[in-house]
Amino acid sequence: AIERSNVTIMKPSGFYLVGFSNLKNSEYLVVFLFLVYVIILRGNFTLMAVVYLRPQLHTPRYMAVLNLAVVDVLYNTTIIPKLLQAFLFNSNFIGFYACFTQMFFAHYAAAMESASIVIMAYDRFVAICFPLRYPSVNTNTRMFIIITLCWFSLIIPLLYMVLLSAQLPFCSSLSIPNVFCGYGAMFRLACGDTSLHLRIVQAVTIALSYGPLAFIFLTYVIIVVTVINLDSAESKRKAISTCVAHLILVLIFYVPLMVNYMLTQLSFPYPYDIRNISIILGTTLPPMLNPIIYSLKTEEIRGLLFKAFKKQSISS
Repeated sequence: AIERSNVTIMKPSGFYLVGFSNLKNSEYLVVFLFLVYVIILRGNFTLMAVVYLRPQLHTPRYMAVLNLAVVDVLYNTTIIPKLLQAFLFNSNFIGFYACFTQMFFAHYAAAMESASIVIMAYDRFVAICFPLRYPSVNTNTRMFIIITLCWFSLIIPLLYMVLLSAQLPFCSSLSIPNVFCGYGAMFRLACGDTSLHLRIVQAVTIALSYGPLAFIFLTYVIIVVTVINLDSAESKRKAISTCVAHLILVLIFYVPLMVNYMLTQLSFPYPYDIRNISIILGTTLPPMLNPIIYSLKTEEIRGLLFKAFKKQSISS
């Protein structure tokens, strides 16, 4: 149903991604994002190749690292290519079904990123708190089952949220102030009573954001208590060093996400350009830094990469 006098459109053909409406020289930021995307692809595919090709890395810990690299590539491939098309080539229209497809994969990948960090927290928890039982508790098969369950269990709630959003009537502007199709942006565009949809989305968002964060916090409380009770200083140092990379990962992923979510819930007035930049940084920084963190902080991967580069330099 379309009423041109009141600009009322129940189901439009698509939307327009507005993005950086007031940001000067935004094309430089977009070019920077293209370079970041190249780094993300190269870094994560290299990490995947190293873990896959080296039998000594076929362990539960590196299965979790491999899973995170796959999620990082999916997460950014869902958002950045369309963002580049929209703001670098001035093609910011996105079809109705394409928009909701992007919405599903963007939020699904974000939820999987959170789940992947939880899986790695679980692995560190078992390794430090139950070192003698680790080989029997956390086997490759069990880790594979955990990862597979996460991939499949997240589909239903997120698909349900997308289908609910797609049924909303859109009666005012078709301009999305974000750089991609997200739940929040679509609710702000919708007309009519969206309170039920909003409550469902908030419940799922809290469950998928604060639930994993609470689990990670709990595991680290137990880890800290365990480390304090260790006898030797060397054992304490090793235990702490194995957690450093994961703690950095937790901070760079959750802090921007939580800050942005809390400011939105508190209706704190801040420009969409700043909000979009914070979303982009939260989306791109963790996947870009993850391979670097795990390459530099993990002795096995660092050694293998060093040998590979050394052989390459000798052969050249």
